[in-house]
Amino acid sequence: MYRLLIVDDEPLVQVGVKSMLNWNKLDTEVIATAPNGRVALDIIAEQHPDIVITDIKMPVIDGLELVRRCRELYGDNDPHFIFLTSYEEFSLARQAIVYGVSDYLVKLELSPPMLEDAVTRVIEDIKKKRELQTSERALAKPFRDKFFIRLLNNLFESAEQFELQRTELGLNFNSKAYICCTGYLSGTDTDSMPYDRQLSLFSSSISMIGELSEKYMPAFCIALDMRHFVLIFCGDSDGDKLPGILSGISEAVFKYYKVSFTCGIGTVETHPLAIGESYRSSRMALVQATAAAPIVCFEKLPSDKHAHASFNMSLFKDSLTKAFEEYDSNELKKLIDSLCALFSEHPNDYVQALDAASNILYMAISLLPDGEDLLSRMFSDSPEGYRSLYRQNNVEQIVHWLSYFGDSMSAVFDARRSDHKNHIVSNVKKYISQHIQEKLVLDKVAAAFGISPNYLSQLFGKYSDLGFSEYVNSCKIKKSKELLSTGTYKVYEVADMLGYESSFYFSKVFKKVEGIAPTEYLNLPK
Repeated sequence: MYRLLIVDDEPLVQVGVKSMLNWNKLDTEVIATAPNGRVALDIIAEQHPDIVITDIKMPVIDGLELVRRCRELYGDNDPHFIFLTSYEEFSLARQAIVYGVSDYLVKLELSPPMLEDAVTRVIEDIKKKRELQTSERALAKPFRDKFFIRLLNNLFESAEQFELQRTELGLNFNSKAYICCTGYLSGTDTDSMPYDRQLSLFSSSISMIGELSEKYMPAFCIALDMRHFVLIFCGDSDGDKLPGILSGISEAVFKYYKVSFTCGIGTVETHPLAIGESYRSSRMALVQATAAAPIVCFEKLPSDKHAHASFNMSLFKDSLTKAFEEYDSNELKKLIDSLCALFSEHPNDYVQALDAASNILYMAISLLPDGEDLLSRMFSDSPEGYRSLYRQNNVEQIVHWLSYFGDSMSAVFDARRSDHKNHIVSNVKKYISQHIQEKLVLDKVAAAFGISPNYLSQLFGKYSDLGFSEYVNSCKIKKSKELLSTGTYKVYEVADMLGYESSFYFSKVFKKVEGIAPTEYLNLPK
């Protein structure tokens, strides 16, 4: 159902517009009315209407100022605006085109068919945009999931790598504060359901949790597996309101799906690359959550609960990352065996063992190109697949799961090591060809493939006749020769088209590759 707000300083106009149509027929609900733009801004912030029908001239804040502020706050077409005007205000309505206003209607001529036609067009526009967004999200989802798994587990090698991947995915991290909330879903009689029904139910519940969270403040929702999810709330340094927000979301989800959740609220962090710390503390808090106290704040836990609630993977992170990136079965097996031995010696440390195994699982999903599919095949004998980890009830069972994971993954590494490395180089070469007009640097291309710059450089040295920079230059110069040969472009234009910082530098690279300057190339007999 679409949500509609009516804004006009004349009560009779409010009533008239509200009663003019059968809104249910249009799958639309009139959520509120407002006498001016100031009140409307508050309602928009709290209730997030899809459509706003507003007068242009109003006291306090007029319609033009209202739409201008909404565009600054919420971006294009959120919400969609329909303007009501008089004849003398018609020129003002035309000014609103710059703000992307969907339609403007003259009050004296307004009739039910005109209003219904305008609202119907807006609804169709909203539908198309939502379908496009859904399609784009589906295409970007694997890369988006890996990005967030890296972020939550502190797997970015540098701020530059984070920024490159963030930009590629179009994600905004300009907030002053970040708070992670880790949740676990449970439902009435869900354990007796077939696996596919459980998956559908919990996936829908997590989607609803994400949508409701964004109604309160900017947030990202990440499904870690069928039952575990993470919310990253952005923009509010005060975490005191989160328990109330999460309680409200929990009530709504339970009412709709009969699914409840426990949740741990992490620390407040001021930099996106510190989100991993908030995530870690939120997991500690989640361990303490119960049905009686389903939402727990890390900062309100007694200090003795902090040290033993999660396993610090930082000592193993670099070695594990290298093992996954380079398909190093020996390194992986050595690390897994040492962890299994460690936890076998401490059979009471169930929470830490589960936390360590979870971290390794998410690293595999994040760092391997086909991580999700590979793990699903690896654990295909279990009804829950690799999520069977969360069915292990003691340290001995977790060690068994982790040992099986290590042995199976090592076998895969041995089978595909050489082919995979060569395959990476082939895909990078395709990427370079497809982005030849951009500035291609090692860090950016490595980030696009989720591997370290040093590793990519090593792969090119082993599986290509040219190093990375030399290969990029050879491709760019080959393309430049094609462009110059058309006789359409000047040297400086070709340099600009291929992402070179100056025509001087382009000419220098051209001469290094071809042995002559581009101007000399132009004078060669054709």
